[in-house]
This record gives sequence, C-alpha cells and structure tokens, in this order.
Amino acid sequence: MPLQALKGKALASFCASPKWINIWQGSVSSGKTVTTLFSWVEFVINGPPGELVMIGKTERTLKRNVIDLLILMFGEDKVSTVGMGKGEVHICGRRVYLVGANDERAEQKIRGVSLVGAYCDEITIFPESFFQMLLSRLRSPGARLYGTTNPDSPYHWLKTNFLEKPNIDLASYHFTLDDNPYLDASYVNNLKTTYTGLWYRRFILGEWCQAEGAVYSEWEEAHHVLNDIPNSEFHDVCIDYGTTNPCVFLLCGNDGGNVFVEREYYYDSIKAGKQKTDSEYSSDLKNFVKGVANLRMIIVDPSATSFKAQLRKDFPNVQLKDANNDVLDGIRLTANLLHNGHLHVHTSCANLRKEFASYTWDSNCQIKGEDKPLKQFDHALDALRYKVLTTMGKASQPRVLRRIV
Repeated sequence: MPLQALKGKALASFCASPKWINIWQGSVSSGKTVTTLFSWVEFVINGPPGELVMIGKTERTLKRNVIDLLILMFGEDKVSTVGMGKGEVHICGRRVYLVGANDERAEQKIRGVSLVGAYCDEITIFPESFFQMLLSRLRSPGARLYGTTNPDSPYHWLKTNFLEKPNIDLASYHFTLDDNPYLDASYVNNLKTTYTGLWYRRFILGEWCQAEGAVYSEWEEAHHVLNDIPNSEFHDVCIDYGTTNPCVFLLCGNDGGNVFVEREYYYDSIKAGKQKTDSEYSSDLKNFVKGVANLRMIIVDPSATSFKAQLRKDFPNVQLKDANNDVLDGIRLTANLLHNGHLHVHTSCANLRKEFASYTWDSNCQIKGEDKPLKQFDHALDALRYKVLTTMGKASQPRVLRRIV
C-alpha cells in the first residue's frame, strides 16, 4: 500500500513532527488506524535500535485488528507472523513483541524492560496502571509511543491525565468519518444507522461524552412489544444463572437478523423463600422448552460451572455454549438492535419489559471515568445480552479494511 494513499488530515498527521506520545482518536472507520500504522512502520524502519512492542487487549484482538491489516497494507514479505506463537511479529526485519493488556496484572508483563517504541491499539481499554508502566519503560533516547483509541467518558484517565494535561510531550489527532475519503456514501449511512445515542456520539461523531440516564433509551413498548411473535427459523435459550439472585431463562427466536424474545422464566429465591438446586432448575428448563422443536443452543454464563454440568447431562443433544459476557459490547449491540427494529419482546415477558424501562447508568462510576450500569433490574437483561453478543457479536464490529485501503 503506497504512502500516497494518505490524504488530508491523515497525511498531515503522518508528516507532523512526532512526539514522545502520539495518539490518533475519533470515530470508527475514520482511517486513524491506517494512518497510525504508516507512522509506526516508518518508526520501525528508521527509528533508533532497541526493543519494540505492540499492545492490544489480547494478542488475539491485536492480530485481528492490527497485524492482519499490516499484512494487507505492506505484504507478507514485510510483515512476518512466523513468531506469532512465541508472542512476536517481524516488521521489515525487526522483531516486535506482542503483549495483551486486558487487566491490572498486565503491567507485570513489561516490568524491567527498556523499550524504544510501542504501538497501542485502543488505549482506553487498557488499565491505567499498565499505561503508566509502559511510559516508564519508554526511556531509551528517541523512544516513541503510537496509539489509537475511540473516545470514551470525558472523565476517562486517558483524557484527564494525558490528552488534557499541559506540558506533556504529546500529539493528539482527532478523526471523523469525513476524514476517510475511501468510504462510499452508502457505507457511511449504514454506519450512522447502526449506532445510536451514546454510541453514536462516540463512534460516529468522535465525542468524549458521558453516559447519562437510561441505558436503553431506545426502548419503546409501542414499537418493541408484540402480542404475536412470527415463526422463527431456530431458537436459543439464554440463561442468567442465580441461586440467591434471580435465575432467568429467555427463549429467543431467530429469523435472519431479527431476535424475538418469546418466553421468560424468572425465579427469585428470596421472594419465593426457597433456593432451587441445579437439578430443579434443569427440570424447570425442560418444561420451559417443551414443544420447541428447533432448539439450537443453550447459552449460559461461563461462571455457572455446576449448572452447566447438570445441563450437559440433561440436554445431551443440544449445544451448550459459554456466554460472551462483555457488558459494554453487549449493551451496545442490544441497543443497536432496538434502534434498528430488529429486537422484539412478547407481551408476556413482564420482567424483561420492566428491566428495559428501569436499567440506568451508575453516576458514581461515571465520575471515575467508567461506564457501568447499576447492578439492579438487570437479570433478564443480562440473559438477553448473553444471547445477543454470543450469537451476533461478530456482526457488531464493522470491518472495512479493503474499503480503507
């Protein structure tokens, strides 16, 4: 991919004098990652000798989001993945270590090393302790950090402690969809209709904005509640398992890109005055799915170890799948389905309907720069989130590598 592909703001940011910290931020699909990678590869080729590192939430996401794109841009003769199993990649003949930064313990991975260069994919998802440790490792003469991120809360540590701080040797470049000349109008329109509310402001407008009020502001009883559910191609059951907390089963019909919540089971042991065993819950589940001929899978919170063992015994012919329980990604995708009219709930699902109207963001967490919903009125919503993200999560990540390049 020739450097001449960079235009406008992308070219200007590439040509700017690099700082110690260089961050490209803004909306999705705006070209910031491609631009950052041009700057990173230029540094790998011409920068001072020393150890290099590339960092993502996990090595797997780093490969998917960045390494595959590097290969597409520069070719396999310049980007070699022969060392991926050993946690490294070779770029233009230089070894680059790969590191995952998915929790607070990640900072231990880079203690004691001296680095001359670092590439960071989606910095806002890193723990602050890891980022602080990383900067302390970039102590070699001429060391540089190159990174990308989508906006987050205006109280996020990256914004308050770095982007807004004076007297830091830092350059920040803000991108929007309009800064990517390679996106066709129909794709831009599709992206704009995919996101809504908070996610629209952050991922489309590129704003650092606060989550406020209702989590699912898109929810409208008149639009999303049905008295009659159409026939579905297949069904899934999603489960939020609880002993002292309520236990919820949802039967979800699937028709193309649409999800229909047809039935709910909601057992609150505190209100009932009796805790149920795994065997009793499994028996209830058998009754719950009675008459459902096209049951595809049962999706369960991965922490429900003993209950999953019971389900394997009692449902040997049904796929049992651990839920993807990433909270924010699940909320975002569920909100997108509501916004686009692809999620409907049967009128009999009283608890799920109540939770949609009651689920709110935690204002105390917002002050700390964290987006977290209040842990109340959420058990049926958690079950639905498991279903949506586990079975439709890949569709929630717009991938436009070939459009960008």
